[in-house]
Order: sequence, then structure tokens, then C-alpha cells
Amino acid sequence: MPRLEVNRAGEMEAFVRAVSRRNFSAAARELRMTPSAISKLVARLEARLGVRLLQRSTRKLELTAEGAAFFERSQRALAELDEAERSVAAGAAPRGRVRVNCSVVFGQCLLMPALPKFLARYPEVTLDVDLTDRVVDLVDERADVAMRHGRLPSSRLVARHLGDSRKAIVAAPAYLRRHGTPTIVKELEKHVRLGFNYAHSTETWPLRERRGGTASLPINGPARVSNGEALRALVLAGLGLARLSTFHVQRDLDAGRLVAVMEAFNPGDIEPLNAVYLGRGGHLPARVRVFLDWLAEEFKIS
Repeated sequence: MPRLEVNRAGEMEAFVRAVSRRNFSAAARELRMTPSAISKLVARLEARLGVRLLQRSTRKLELTAEGAAFFERSQRALAELDEAERSVAAGAAPRGRVRVNCSVVFGQCLLMPALPKFLARYPEVTLDVDLTDRVVDLVDERADVAMRHGRLPSSRLVARHLGDSRKAIVAAPAYLRRHGTPTIVKELEKHVRLGFNYAHSTETWPLRERRGGTASLPINGPARVSNGEALRALVLAGLGLARLSTFHVQRDLDAGRLVAVMEAFNPGDIEPLNAVYLGRGGHLPARVRVFLDWLAEEFKIS
């Protein structure tokens, strides 16, 4: 019986809002409460659980290890509660906001042109899309789904595989007319090799050698950029060569705006593309689940 007297949902909401806004005052404004009321709810929650969830200072709140784990579970529980209420009110039709984070390339080349089809199918769902090549923390950014290129490290994220893409070294015909077309690794060493400047980018290009094994060449161009579309623009402008995903430049290759070079030395490495999210399928709100299902249906990249 004592459990019925505990406002667990209220305590959890106060805790999640305080962490998300990084202070009690901002959480209090959102919940139309006083900062002291928020502080008391969080303190009551900590006392009931018997653990410290937050380290408090005059400037900010910091999660403890226990607090970080509880924060993630609390977000899912509150999302499920919201979804249950919305499902009853709206006849179980998916509705609400889905926050999506994806690379500039995937967003501009594939996602944005296809979004009208998703929104027509699910008119009660709204999408909040952030295009960036920065790898974000889904909890910090409050994102529901993120697109990730490349091999995924072990993490608490769940992945939905959307396909694979190979890479190719490409150049503009005008650049090749000025500097010649490389046909062996020794010739490629003399060319401008453009690349990225973000932390997890690859600093070298892998190349298959004729006698077996692999070689690698570092990028050496006069400019480095933060996303694939910016790099594609530099290549189209004739500044140098770049190694890009074929799904990104296929239209340019088909139209003759770009040319693939050194294909005999292409190691054939595959870059997987995944949609990642927090929580197992049973914990997903309907709005997130239908978006993930649509992604898998719409994009079969190869």
C-alpha cells in the first residue's frame, strides 16, 4: 500500500527534466513548479532508491554512474507512458515527434528526398532532423534515431542495418586533364588527395597492391572539410581527388561529372550504414518504431 502514495512518475519526470536542462530552475519553468519543489522531488527519489543520482554544484548538475543508468531507463519509461496515453487517445495511430540525427550526405542524397512519402503515410508524426557528420550522443542530444556510417563500436545502442556501400577514388574530368590520370600507386602519390577533418575520419587511403597485400596513402590536400557534401564540392571544382562512398557520387559518375580512378587498386572495403537507437524493440514508442521500419523498407543500399 505505501507504494500507492509515491508519485514515482512525478519524481522521474522532475529528475529527467533537471538532467536534460542541466539545472533545477529550467526544469521548474517547464513543469510550472518552483526550483525547490523540483529539488525536493529529486531528493525524495534518491532517498527512496538509496543511491546518489546527481552531484550538485552552484553551476551545474553532474550525473553519477547510477544516475546515468537511471536517466536512460527513465527516458524510456516516460516515453512509453506518453505513448500509452497517446495510443488510447488517438486509436493507436503513431503520432508525436521523432528526433533524427544523420550525416549530411545521407540526409541530402537519400533521406530528405524520400521524407514526403513517410510524412504522407504517418501524418500524425513530425520529424526533427539534424544533419551533421559529428557523432552525437543520443542521450545528450535527446535524439531518437541516428544514422551511422562504418563499423559500430560496442555500445548500448541497437543497430538496424540499412545496407552497405563501397568506396571509390574520384576526380573531376577537368582535374584529370590538367594533372593526368593516375594508373599506379606511384603516380597517385603525386596527386592532391582531399579528406576530412573530424576526429573519427580516416587519415589514409587503403590500396590493393598488384603483388598482394595492401598499401596506404595519407591525405595531403590544401583543405580538409567536415562533411561529405563539402568534400564532393571540392572534387567537382577540380581541387583534387577524394575517396567517397559510391552511393554518394553515383549520380555524378553516371552523368560524367566525376570519374572513378585507380579501380584496379580498390581494396573493395565495404562501409555499412546503420540506423541506431536506444532500447530494444519492445521499449520503442510507435512513432520511432514506424520510422525505423520505414527506413529499412525505403533504403536498401548496396
